[in-house]
Amino acid sequence: MSLLVVGLSHRSAPVSVLERASLSADARAKLLHDTLAAEPAAEGAVLATCNRIELYADVDKFHAGVAELSTLLAQHSGVGLEELTPYLYVHYEDRAVHHLFSVACGLDSMVVGEGQILGQIKDALAVGQELHTAGRLLNDLFQQALRVGKRAHSETGIDRAGQSLVTFGLERLVDGADGTDVADWAKGKRALVIGAGSMSSLAAATLARAGVAEIVIANRTAARADRLVEILTEPGGTGVAARAVEMVAVGDEMARADVVVSCTGATGLVLTGEAVETAMTGRETPLFLLDLAMPRDIDAAAHRMPGVRLVDIESLAEASADAPMAADVDQVRGIVSDEVAAFGAAQRAAHITPTVIALRAMAADVVAGEVARLEGRLPGLDDKQRAEITQTVRRVVDKLLHAPTVRVKQLAGEPGGAGYADALRTLFDLDPETVASVSRADRNDGDVKNRGRV
Repeated sequence: MSLLVVGLSHRSAPVSVLERASLSADARAKLLHDTLAAEPAAEGAVLATCNRIELYADVDKFHAGVAELSTLLAQHSGVGLEELTPYLYVHYEDRAVHHLFSVACGLDSMVVGEGQILGQIKDALAVGQELHTAGRLLNDLFQQALRVGKRAHSETGIDRAGQSLVTFGLERLVDGADGTDVADWAKGKRALVIGAGSMSSLAAATLARAGVAEIVIANRTAARADRLVEILTEPGGTGVAARAVEMVAVGDEMARADVVVSCTGATGLVLTGEAVETAMTGRETPLFLLDLAMPRDIDAAAHRMPGVRLVDIESLAEASADAPMAADVDQVRGIVSDEVAAFGAAQRAAHITPTVIALRAMAADVVAGEVARLEGRLPGLDDKQRAEITQTVRRVVDKLLHAPTVRVKQLAGEPGGAGYADALRTLFDLDPETVASVSRADRNDGDVKNRGRV
C-alpha cells in the first residue's frame, strides 16, 4: 500500500472554484466513508480549510487511486469532474509526505508561516480517528506532520516570514484607515464576530489583543458562542467586554459595529448586500468587513457601497506577501527534507517487521518441534537436562537469525528497500497469510494506541 494525495488549493485553483468545491462537515464524513468503500483505498483523511481541499488515502494502485479519489472529490464537492480536473494536483509516496509536511510548516499557506494550519491538520486527524478511516499509515503521517510543524515554528523564524490569515486580513482591512496599524486603529472600536469555530475564535482573540472595546459573538449554536465569550472574558485574559447574541440579531449588531469578521460553515451568504446596505442607513462612520469564509459569507456587492471596506479570501490571495524571509524559509525546507527522509525510512523499516516476526515465529515452531522429537527419542531426560537442551537450541537459532534480521531492517529503511521483505518471505518459504495476520494485528494495535493521540 502507498500514500496518495489528490487535492486543490489557492495555488492551483481560482477562489471561485474553491468556493464551489468547499465541503461541509457532513460531506467530509460521507467522502471518507466512500473513500474506504472504494476498491483502491484502505485508509482516508480529508484536510479541508478555507483555501485547500485535500484527500489523503493509502492505496494499492496508483492510477486507479488517482481516478477514484478525483471522482470522489468531484461527486462530493458538486463540481463536475471535467471542470475540477485541471485544478487538481497529485502527490504520491515520499512526495505526498513532503507536501503534507510543507503544509504543516506553513510553506504552502496563502500567508507563509501562518500557524493555524496545525489546528486544521489536528482536526483532520481527529475526524479520521473518530470515523475509523485513519489507520496506521495516516495516523503516523498526520502525527508526524504536527510534530514537524511545531519543530519548524520553534527552531526557525518562519513565524516572522508571514502572519496569520486573521492578522494579515485585519491589516489589509485597515490599510488606509486613520490608524497606522491594527492596534492603533482598534482602540475603542466595536467588533462583531460571526461564527464560533477556530478561525472566528482566532479573529476574536486577535481583536481583543489589538484593544477593541467590545466584541459581540453571533453563532447558530448558542452554546459555542457562550463558550467563546467565557474564554474572552475569563480572569487574567484580555479584559475585553464580550457578549453573545443570536443570529437574528446580526443586522442590528452590524449597524452598531465598526468591524465585522465572518467565518462560518454556511453554504450561502450570511450577510447579503441588502443587509449591509440597511446597516449603513444613516451611518456616518465607515464599516469594515472581513470575510474569512470559503465559500464567502458576505455579498461581494458590499465592496461597492459607499463607506464600506470589504476584504475577503480572494483579495487576500491577490495581496499575499510573496517575499518572506528567505533564510527562515530555506531553513524550514531543510527541516522538511530531513523529516521526510526519516519518515520514509521508518515506514520502510516498519514494513518488514511483520515478515521478521513471522520468521521468528516459524523458527520458534521449528525449535519446539525438534525439542519434542528429542524428548520422544530420549525419554530419560530429567527436567534440568531438557531445559538446558531447549535453551541451547533456542540460543543457536537466535544467534543465527540475529545478524540477518537486524541487517535486513537496516537495508529496508533505505530507498528501494521494500524488496527485502519479499526476499525474506521467498528464502524462508514463509506463509503469506501468516505475515498478513501479523500486519493486521499490528495495524489494529496501532489504531488503538494512536486513537486520541492528537
